[in-house]
Amino acid sequence: MDAQQEVLKDKMNEQSLTKYEKARILGARALQISMNAPLLIKIEPEDLEKINYDAIKIAEIELSSNILPISINRPLPIKKEEKLKRPKEKKLSDEQAEKKEAAEEEEIAKEGEIMQLANPEDEQGEETAKEGEEE
Repeated sequence: MDAQQEVLKDKMNEQSLTKYEKARILGARALQISMNAPLLIKIEPEDLEKINYDAIKIAEIELSSNILPISINRPLPIKKEEKLKRPKEKKLSDEQAEKKEAAEEEEIAKEGEIMQLANPEDEQGEETAKEGEEE
């Protein structure tokens, strides 16, 4: 039983939401927003027009920014309940985000050099060469 408890603790430490929990949270928050509850995040009017004032999209934005003060009680099979709280992710400044993106782009560019893209002309040339060998 100790191994089972350790596995459960590891799963609980991940603090990830299941798709059902996410759907429940988004639905509840979207309902609140549709009933004219105040938004927890400041969204520009242009952005609201882009998403057509959709309550579900606004709730998704709030959930992804870790602003929603919602906790989840997830029952465990060992007759024990623990409260889940999403860990706050460290917010990066714009400069740090740009540096991170630049590093990822360089890595992708290096991988792209290894893998060359196939041209349709090259593939047609190979097919005609194979046909010539078969005859």
